Amino acid sequence: MGEQLIIAVSREFGSGGHAVAQLLSEKYNIPIYDSNLLEDIANQKNLDAQALGKYDEKSKSSFFTRSVRGFSTSPEENLAWMQFKYLKGMADEGKSFVIVGRCAEEVLKGNPNLITVFVLGNMENKIHRIMERYQTNRDKAVKLIEQQDKKRKSYHNTYCQGKWGDSRNYDICINSRLGVDATADIIAHYIDDARAQKN
Repeated sequence: MGEQLIIAVSREFGSGGHAVAQLLSEKYNIPIYDSNLLEDIANQKNLDAQALGKYDEKSKSSFFTRSVRGFSTSPEENLAWMQFKYLKGMADEGKSFVIVGRCAEEVLKGNPNLITVFVLGNMENKIHRIMERYQTNRDKAVKLIEQQDKKRKSYHNTYCQGKWGDSRNYDICINSRLGVDATADIIAHYIDDARAQKN
């Protein structure tokens, strides 16, 4: 097994960040985790993955949640911490993988084999991508982008000290306006150079 490589990809909704993450997964021949992480956790904990999905990447639902014997009464918070623990476990075992979202740039901070990426996009490009993906009109696409980014920001900033999308919290921030293939290639060049310098 080669040197461990973990690529944490955060992204704006509609930026194509997930497609970029998939391309990086294929290039380095390592698994990619996003919502499928819930299936692994569900199998490990003997839980229903579909039920867990309702609380995935959501901030706590109420200010009135409390901790009972080390567990929060918020299902969103409990799921978040289960995912964080699972990611740390895989990293500690030396596994290589791409992880999309889930505060991974902070959860795995300090791992010398971690590369953190934030993919953003021009609004017009994001709108057209969402219109095409969801077969919807412009107004609905704009609303969906705003809603999803608001949710992602809230989730991230609930559990992390660093702010979502702040370039100081990532190794590389990149605008996907050149397309997902070119964006993935640029990130891959960065990763290869970073690994070469480390060695």
